[in-house]
Amino acid sequence: MPWLLLALALVAGAGLPVQAGVNASMRTYLGRPELAALVNFLVGLVALAAWILALRLPWPEPGEVARAPWWSWTGGLLGAFYVTAVVVLAPRLGVATTIALVVAGQMLASVAIDHYGLFGVPLRPVNAARGLGAALLVAGVVLLRRY
Repeated sequence: MPWLLLALALVAGAGLPVQAGVNASMRTYLGRPELAALVNFLVGLVALAAWILALRLPWPEPGEVARAPWWSWTGGLLGAFYVTAVVVLAPRLGVATTIALVVAGQMLASVAIDHYGLFGVPLRPVNAARGLGAALLVAGVVLLRRY
């Protein structure tokens, strides 16, 4: 099972540069990055709705949804910002540099989230190995951007 989860994470990660490329392409047809991001989310909404209906998943009770902390509602805003930013950046910086910067940002934020146990994740303090790993990712971004 852990190998399946690792493979799933790898495939999900591989989808990000593909998404950057196809969304940047959509922007050329629509003229605005915001419209390309909107198309991205509309297609995603339809796909998720179809998946939920096909699995016949039950809808949560309204009271359960209302008890969610305020910050748990910001995921869609963060997703909209991410998709729009990548649509703008990929044609200008290149997909490799854009995704390298995104991954470096993800890693730095992830280390901080784990270190402080934010958003209810288990506490995983920063140690030398984690710090070195994050630093190497940042170094990789510098190398991709410079050469």
